[in-house]
Amino acid sequence: MILAAGLGTRLKPITDSMPKALVEINGKTLLEHSIDHLKINGIKEVIVNVHHFPDQIIEFLEKKKNFGLKIEVSDERDELLDTGGGVKKASWFFEGGGPFVVRNVDVLSDIDLGAMLSFHKKQRPLATLAVRNRETSRYLLFNERSEMVGWTNISSGEKKLSRKDFKRIHPLAFSGIQIFSPSIIPLMNEEGRFSLINMYLRLCRNNRISAFTDNDSFWFDAGKREENS
Repeated sequence: MILAAGLGTRLKPITDSMPKALVEINGKTLLEHSIDHLKINGIKEVIVNVHHFPDQIIEFLEKKKNFGLKIEVSDERDELLDTGGGVKKASWFFEGGGPFVVRNVDVLSDIDLGAMLSFHKKQRPLATLAVRNRETSRYLLFNERSEMVGWTNISSGEKKLSRKDFKRIHPLAFSGIQIFSPSIIPLMNEEGRFSLINMYLRLCRNNRISAFTDNDSFWFDAGKREENS
């Protein structure tokens, strides 16, 4: 799944007239970059959620003939559901399947999803989150077994701990790419608009949310206009 429904407020004024998914970097839209990344890693079926200028995204996919993939659209034009709500609304797409990838449209990355999937199948958590050592204001917190135990915002000083079974905490920055086990879907009991991070904080109390640390692949947050100017 490609999460493409956001308002793109960090890219204003560009996104006053287009969705962030169609903002171009090096001659290709962010959506095409995301699709290419999934295609290179062997993924052939994709669902894209839309909200901000949804018709532009739908028309773009039709014009490109879905890039040769099976692509469905999860329409959120009536209500923006955030990352968690977006995945829950689109959960029908994953019924009867195996583990599935969810990625942010504004993340440019060449992370090896095959290696990440192998790690996920070996560890068998509810979710595997791509993380790395980089400077940011918000970190996910993991114990020595690479299991999520909390979250912190170092700018505000806010910290949320869901578990205390750790000898040492490892703060790692989330890369906006994750793999879910299908068993997570019935556990998504939040309603309406909610974030994946808040869901992880609830689920990691009694379930494994694992870190897949990737410091070597290319990664760039294209959702920040000041980094692209």
